[in-house]
Order: sequence, then structure tokens, then C-alpha cells
Amino acid sequence: MPLDLVDLSRWQFGITTVYHYLFVPLTMGLAPMVAIMQSIWHKTGDERWYRATRFFGNIFLINFAMGVVTGIVQEFQFGLNWSEYSSFVGDVFGAPLAFEGLTAFFFESVFLGVWIFGWGRLPKWAHLASIWIVSIAVNISAFWIITANSFMQHPVGAVFNPETNRAELVSFKALLTNPTVLWAFPHAVFGAWMLAGTLVCGVAGWWMIREARKGDPDGDAATVWRSCTRFGAWVILAATVLITLTGDELAKLMFTQQPMKMASAEALCHTELDPHFSVLSISTYNDCESATQLIGLPFVLPFLAQGKLSGVELQGVLDLQQYYESLYGPGNYTPNLFVTYWSFRMMIFFIVVSVVMALVGLWVTRGKRVPTAKWLGTLCLVALPAPWLSNISGWIFTEMGRQPWIVHPNPAFQGGDHPGMEQNIHMLLDFGVSDHQPWQVLLSMVLFTVLYGIGAVLWVWLIQRQVRKGMDQPGLHEGDSKRLKDVLYGPNAETELEPLSFKSSQESGATTTTADNKEL
Repeated sequence: MPLDLVDLSRWQFGITTVYHYLFVPLTMGLAPMVAIMQSIWHKTGDERWYRATRFFGNIFLINFAMGVVTGIVQEFQFGLNWSEYSSFVGDVFGAPLAFEGLTAFFFESVFLGVWIFGWGRLPKWAHLASIWIVSIAVNISAFWIITANSFMQHPVGAVFNPETNRAELVSFKALLTNPTVLWAFPHAVFGAWMLAGTLVCGVAGWWMIREARKGDPDGDAATVWRSCTRFGAWVILAATVLITLTGDELAKLMFTQQPMKMASAEALCHTELDPHFSVLSISTYNDCESATQLIGLPFVLPFLAQGKLSGVELQGVLDLQQYYESLYGPGNYTPNLFVTYWSFRMMIFFIVVSVVMALVGLWVTRGKRVPTAKWLGTLCLVALPAPWLSNISGWIFTEMGRQPWIVHPNPAFQGGDHPGMEQNIHMLLDFGVSDHQPWQVLLSMVLFTVLYGIGAVLWVWLIQRQVRKGMDQPGLHEGDSKRLKDVLYGPNAETELEPLSFKSSQESGATTTTADNKEL
């Protein structure tokens, strides 16, 4: 079969974006959790929270570094593979990306360096402030990226200039207050909290059970690891409630802005009054003609669409296809039904996995209990991938459900007070790609895939290495310099507290628990 330039460009951007999104939500969620741990330590003086801060802080650093490296590629692709799109919306799309660098990434990089190298060198309040600035900055960074993406979902604040054939920004305020931004941003933030909470709960739970099985009831299992397990579990539950609330509002918005996306997510092929929510539908040929709903729930879909239990008519895929053809001419305006339908359900299913782990974790640790069942440790490890799969599925649903539009039409915004610019802004994927030879895109896609595969192996190895290293022994903090010297190097040593690093405990000279953790 001949190589298709549009499909290759979509595959390349999809691969690099999904890979990059392995690191983004963990960075967004883990930064404030580490900041909270350090704040508790400063407030209470409880050393277990200092040790937790150092342990999960190292995991955060590894993930942040990988996120920066993979994120750089995303910027270049707009100018290389999608230059026609960049030319069309560059006046609008470039503004939030520029602000992301100026107001977010600058603060992330500067104050993260302050936090890494400031241990024992800065006043406690200044060092604590640095990690809080980082945690705020990483989420501001996400705001600007989602602002840019939301213009692709629901363009506002710009007009189409027929003379230049470009979208031109006329209201930066409208861009920032896009209703899609106002709900998509908190939804992404809370999804990141769920992921970070799952990581903390899963890793701490595994260590708690491992240490408890050694027979030391008053050791780290009952103190630091149990506390971190419960902390992560409560974050999961709080994040799930907030994800549900923001997701509900976002779904209602999408039924209005992108009805084709939501109809495809339900395999709703024909316009119906009060259709059932599809629990399971199958399609032989990935089209509406062969789609059959096997299990459905009444009342759910009308509530999801308009907050009502009945009296709601929802348009089907086939009717919407005819409507779009009448507006924009002949063409296929239906997204991939299989991907849109199942990515929506995977997003929800994998949230449930994290919730189950959180509930089990809180139950088995109630009343100062410390469990020892080996199967619980296995559950902690098995559940770890779930929030990543949920977050990635959500982004695949968001992007694939918008297809074939790279900028979805917004008929409600047609230039405002700018005469002669009444045409609403929209762009199909076929018109956004650069004029490259298909083999060039294929070659770069293969190279990126290989390099990213190597990077993934490195990332997993570094995270696993840090987790297996365990926490520093008690007394290793700048508030007790004599104890620090005695534990690390003996009573006659002279040293300073080391900054966070990727060194193993043997390389740094610290005495930590590094027993054989084959299960991990």
C-alpha cells in the first residue's frame, strides 16, 4: 500500500505526544505532593515526612528530566510536520506557548535547581518556598498548553482574515476564558493528582508490606511507609471526586461544542430521545451500519448531556454526518468509532482501579494496622500503570474524537465586530500537514520511536532503582548535622548534606536498606 503523508504525520505526532504524556501528569501531581510532605515536616518536625520528601523528590526529579527532553520535540513538530497548521493559527497558537516558556518553564527550571542544591544551604522557609514555586509553575505550564489545545477544540478570540488566509488573535482574554479551558484544565490537574497519588500509595504500600514481613512492628512499616500509603490513598479519593465533577461539566460542554465526538463515544448512530448509555457495543466493520448495543443503562446519557433524566434528544453520528456535509461540503466527518468509543471507557475503567487500591489501602491500615499479606504488595505494583492508562486514554479520546478536524469549527464565533471576517475558523487535518515526502516522515517516525523506546527503558530503570534504594536512614537531615556525619561517615567525618541526586545509596556512602527486591 502507498504511504499516506497525513496518516504518517498523525502517527508520528500521536506516538511522541503519548510518550511525552507519560511524564507530564506525574510531574504535575507529584510536585505538590512532595511540597506538602516537606511542609508537614517543617510544621511538625516529624522526620518521617523529611525522609518521604527526599525519597519521592528523587522520583520527581527523574520524571521531570524525562519530561523536559521529550517535550522539546513537540515544539519542533509544529514547524516541521505541521507547518501549514502553524501558519494558519500561529498568531493564536504561538501566544500561549510563548507564555508557557516565559511564565512557567523559567520558574520551574530556576527554582527546581534551588530546591535540588539548597538542602542544608538555604533557610528552611526559602527552601520550602522553592518547591512550592515549582509545583505551582508546572501546573501553570499545563494551563498554557491546554489553552492552546482548547483553541483547536473550540476556537474563540480570533478571526479569519481572508487576505492572509490566517486566523488572527483579537482577544487574548477570550482565549484565556474559553469555556473549554475552564473545565479541561482542572480536569487534567485532578487526573494528575490521581496518578501521583497512585504512585505514592502503590510504592509506599509495597514497601510497607515488605518491611512488615520482616517482623519489626515498630519500624518503618508502621511509621513512614504506612503514613505515605494513607496519604496517597486520600489523594486518590479526593482527586476522583474532583475528576468526576469536572468531567461531568466537560462532557456537557462537548455535547454542545462537538456533538459528533460524544455521539461516536456512545456509538449512537441515529438521533434518539433519551438514548441509553452504552456499557457495551460492538461493531463488525468499525462503522455505524454494523454497530449494535448489547448492554445499555437508562437515564445516564441524558444526565451526562444536559443534567436531565429524560426528555433529551441527542443527535446520532449519521445525522450529524449529513449536517456537516451540508455546511462544509462532501467528506467524512466521523472520527474512528472504535478508538473514540473504547478510549472513553478505558479512561473511566482505569480510574476505578486506582480507587479500588485506595479503598483497600485505607481499609487494611485502619486503626494503626500494618498488613503483611503478600498479595497486597502485588496489588500495589499491579495497580501502578492504571492511572497512566487512564490519563493517556483521556487524551486519545479528546484528540481522536475531534477528527477529522485539526481545528474544530465554532459556528457561534464568526468574527464579532470585525466586518468582512464572518467566516468561522476551522481546518481539516489534510490541510495542516507540511509538504514532505512520505518516506521522510516515516524515517523520522522510526527514529523517534527507537530513541523514545530506549528512553522509556532508561526511565523505568531509574525509577525502579530509586524505589529499590528505599528511604534514607533516620537522622539524615540538615537539622542534626552531628547525627548526619555519624551515620554517613563516622564520628570524625566532616561533610555537608548532599543535594538530591540519582546516586545509589552505595555510591553516596549512605547506609540504606537495599535488600534484594526481586518482586519489584
